[in-house]
Amino acid sequence: FERGVDYELPLQAIERATRLITEIVGGEPGPVVERATSHLPEPQQISLREARIEKMLAMPVPAERVEAILTGLGLTVQSADGGWTTTTPSWRFDLAIEVDLLEELARIVGYNNLPVKPITGSLEITAVPEGRVGVGDVRRRMTALGYQEAITYSFVDPVWQKAMFPGVEAVSLINPISADLADMRLSHWPGLLKAVAHNLNRQQSRVRLFETGLCFIPGESGLQQEATLSAVVTGNRTPESWHGKGERVDFFDAKGDLESLLTLVAGRDYRFEAAEHTALHPGQSARILLNGEEVGHIGALHPSLSKQFDLEQAVYLFEIKLAAITERQVPVFHTPSRYPEVRRDLAVVVDRAVAAQSLLDMARKAAGEHLVNLNLFDIYEGEGIDPQRKSLAIGLTYRDSSRTLNEEEVNESVGHVIRALEEGFGATLRN
Repeated sequence: FERGVDYELPLQAIERATRLITEIVGGEPGPVVERATSHLPEPQQISLREARIEKMLAMPVPAERVEAILTGLGLTVQSADGGWTTTTPSWRFDLAIEVDLLEELARIVGYNNLPVKPITGSLEITAVPEGRVGVGDVRRRMTALGYQEAITYSFVDPVWQKAMFPGVEAVSLINPISADLADMRLSHWPGLLKAVAHNLNRQQSRVRLFETGLCFIPGESGLQQEATLSAVVTGNRTPESWHGKGERVDFFDAKGDLESLLTLVAGRDYRFEAAEHTALHPGQSARILLNGEEVGHIGALHPSLSKQFDLEQAVYLFEIKLAAITERQVPVFHTPSRYPEVRRDLAVVVDRAVAAQSLLDMARKAAGEHLVNLNLFDIYEGEGIDPQRKSLAIGLTYRDSSRTLNEEEVNESVGHVIRALEEGFGATLRN
């Protein structure tokens, strides 16, 4: 059945058999009844362009001969603008596209009659958008940060995956190669954690892995295939050496690596916001926002999952959509200012529940147009401060590109910032 079965052959066969019976023994045949004709294949309609013949065969073929060849092969041929429209016979399952007809013409004309001439064509070099960041650039940045690329299976252990993503029904394989590789992955994390466990069981206590590829996420509109980048890190902050102190990595090491990766697409508005995730530690997890849209998560593996997976040391993970880190804003040149900067530092005491990012956002909004830099450089909790409050120290840098700012202007802006923080967060200046 490699070449198919002629679906009109049964009708021809029964008619021939009926004729032979009546000729030999006589009698009158009854009507022929056809059933399930709606399930039979449909004849293919294929367009053939005259200009394409000369280009692909390197020689022109007269229109009369083209029609004669195709008709002789059993096709129905009709003239069309610049070529022909053909309908395939029921026994030619191998004819589906224009190139198939060109092959038949070459076969009948004779391969030895075709001129020996190389096929030529124009190859245009397309411009690469300056704002595009290739996946190769992402991989190189991750390896520069000390990570090694892992390539795990697209199907994972359903027990591990359900533990990390309870309530999400993954796509299951009908015939998995093994019981622990039975579900399509919702995330790279289950596969990477398996790799971490494999390394830890072989005395490799410092592990940094990343992976890029597709994840398969069921949704209301069907199965979504989403390209993501994921990473796991555990063990010491630096490799063992004579000057190293053997400090363990923490949440901010993983966050710092991710922020370094995000410098590839500098100029985009990324934010980290505290948020819970079923696979992450409730007090050490955050979601990653790009222009207000969630594009990933970062955090420490949930302690209950560490126990379930027999991971005896803390593991930190992050995952982000590749589309969020492969397109950047093109840098724009600005003439450096010839005028000096003015810096003011503020230390304010606020409630411990206040997120530093929220405070910085309000300070930036209140500072005005001359603020060119704002950073948080100190957080203090302890002696001399209410246990329910904390001290945040921020640095504000002012500059104008056309003149030197005077003291009154800077003081006025700082005053606006202080009032905004007092009204918005109940902040007080720390003595």
